[in-house]
Amino acid sequence: MSKKKKVPTTIDDDIDQMSSICADFYRKEIEVDSEPAYLEILDTAGTEQFASMRDLYIKNGRGFLVVFSLTSWQSFLDIRTIREQILRVKGTDNVPICLIGNKCDASLQRQVTPDNALELAQAWSCPYIETSAKLAINVNDTFAEI
Repeated sequence: MSKKKKVPTTIDDDIDQMSSICADFYRKEIEVDSEPAYLEILDTAGTEQFASMRDLYIKNGRGFLVVFSLTSWQSFLDIRTIREQILRVKGTDNVPICLIGNKCDASLQRQVTPDNALELAQAWSCPYIETSAKLAINVNDTFAEI
């Protein structure tokens, strides 16, 4: 299953995918304090190609899910740059961030331990959640957390 297919199926069927040449963009309605709220999800897969687009969404965003693959030590290292970009664009260290380790279903390929991720989450003063987009484990919880 392609990544494009995973996101909509893992956060329910009521998500709208916007057409985009540059990145995947999704919008999802959730309920917060008995009121509707809208999540706008920009998935640039961390590529530098979309850095300027990320700046625009970061500027307007109020909370961020910073996602890495539990099966890739490099992706775990790369998220530090994304967090630095968020803090730089927002101009403050007080930004709601939730650290997400994806692919918790791939335990045999795991390169990032829970202790590694929890240590980083503690340093960032943010929650940490392990998910599986493939099996829809804890995916909706991430949106509720932020």
